[in-house]
Amino acid sequence: MKAWEVIFADQKGEPASLRLNAEQCPSEEDAARAIRSHLFPVMDELDLNDFQDRSRSPTARWLKEQSGVVITAIHEVP
Repeated sequence: MKAWEVIFADQKGEPASLRLNAEQCPSEEDAARAIRSHLFPVMDELDLNDFQDRSRSPTARWLKEQSGVVITAIHEVP
């Protein structure tokens, strides 16, 4: 497994990062789910049906619109 670093702006607009282990680069949606689980563990199973089929990345969209969390980069950790 490779290690990937997801860089994002948290709720306060401050840069933060989260490491993920995966064979391939995680998609924006996969990264958003990991961030949501990290920042909002109680909301991890939140129903995003309102965004289903209307958004390419419903979790990423929810994070941005509801919490101001924005993913800025995903790269492999050397």
